[in-house]
Amino acid sequence: MGLFSSNKKAPKEYDLIVIGSGAGLNIASDAYSKGMKVAILDDGPLGGTCLNRGCIPTKIILYPAEVIQTLKDAAKVGVTAENVKVDFALVMKRMHDLVSKDVLEMTKGMNAARGKGMDLYNAVGSFVDKNSVKVLNEVLKAPLILIAAGSRESIPEIPGLKGAGFLTSTTALELKAPPKSLIIMGGGYIAAEFAHFFDAVGTKVIIVGRNERLLPMEEPEISKEVKRRLSERMKVVTGAEVVKAGSVKGNKFVIARDRKTGIETRFEAKELMVAVGRQSNADMFRPEMAGIKVDENGWVIVDRYLRTNIEGIWAIGDAIGRNMFRHTANYESQVAWNNMTAASEKEMVPLDEHAVPHAVFTHPEVASVGLKEDDAVKKTLVIVGEANYTDAIRGYSMGDEGSFVKVVLDAKDRRILGAHAVGPHATAMVQPLVYLMNAGKGTYDPIVKAQTIHPAMEEIMVRAFGNLRPGKGQEKFFSHGHKHEHDHDHKGDDHTHKH
Repeated sequence: MGLFSSNKKAPKEYDLIVIGSGAGLNIASDAYSKGMKVAILDDGPLGGTCLNRGCIPTKIILYPAEVIQTLKDAAKVGVTAENVKVDFALVMKRMHDLVSKDVLEMTKGMNAARGKGMDLYNAVGSFVDKNSVKVLNEVLKAPLILIAAGSRESIPEIPGLKGAGFLTSTTALELKAPPKSLIIMGGGYIAAEFAHFFDAVGTKVIIVGRNERLLPMEEPEISKEVKRRLSERMKVVTGAEVVKAGSVKGNKFVIARDRKTGIETRFEAKELMVAVGRQSNADMFRPEMAGIKVDENGWVIVDRYLRTNIEGIWAIGDAIGRNMFRHTANYESQVAWNNMTAASEKEMVPLDEHAVPHAVFTHPEVASVGLKEDDAVKKTLVIVGEANYTDAIRGYSMGDEGSFVKVVLDAKDRRILGAHAVGPHATAMVQPLVYLMNAGKGTYDPIVKAQTIHPAMEEIMVRAFGNLRPGKGQEKFFSHGHKHEHDHDHKGDDHTHKH
């Protein structure tokens, strides 16, 4: 060897490095189909959070829970179901079978492409510099790098918590039997969905949430309704911060302090679950080594084209910490791929986040898109429409008295700014409005002009557009005692039931 020789391995060259195998696979696949050499880095099974421990497995197990609760609710309409049995092992097996099958198919496809332009590295990759990522004992280099590294469960630093042991949304999916009783720390969508599931399969559930409201990201009225309904089945405590945890005599306990009064209460159960939110994986992929800017919580900062501050490095999905939904990550992957391959900035497409829909598959179901009323009135003059499920015959027939829909509109041009629903088929109620928000001028005119099947659930949403009022605090901007000029009378035909 010469005097100045080195034992360092030369970096392995790629056209694109993708960190994460969730929605990042969309871009990896597009790049591979264009003849680019691609490296994918992920320390877990292919498919990311959604497939392996998120939306897909949880929704499979939540359907049986919905069936169980629907049977219980049927007593309201004169149907009593007795001797309902739950085969927990089968419920979990169906979930694992589907996930395993999908992961296997993806792995087969990846193995077939290995060495032919697409390589998979089963490990966490971390930045070395703005063009290089280290994984295992290799350094990979590429002019384009996509951060699609997802997120993970956030575990708070609470005295006694680690020693007591706890479930997460990941480990709960590995249970062989439901616990007899369960404390769920958290009040967001993960807590609400797992609370619904475990109660339905026979677990005595206690929710302990730090926020004053359950589902704090939803409309206040929706949060209130979900808390009311879940409180009929379990104990729901909000506005209480867990300050200590532990275990005693085979049980686990938490001590929660009321955030207003300071009064501490002890809750005890066989098992404890932590569902307080998500945290960034930036500590694993080390963006600071490339000079990539992140916010105070570690989420990667991107511009409206999904570019980071470093040329050639892009980010999508949970890694940017904005809208943590798989459908949004898929959309972002389309935007990012277009912009990564655009010949110039003129050909780039900006991210459009005005109509990002989401759902919470608890009981009652929740769906939402766009602005909530309180946020909308801060931006413009708005009108708001509401309707109860029981305002339409189909809703009344279901005996779902607390469920309702709400729409938020721009008073000047009739654009739909937001839509929200709580109750059976809430997602089906809101999704058509997502389409309208992305079509033409985004107004509700097509609903005014269209016929609505009678009797159908959709009549409930139509009624909301016929019950318009000024937004909160904006009454003075409208003529007192007069309907707004856009408040069309289109509440359905004469047969629509109205209380």
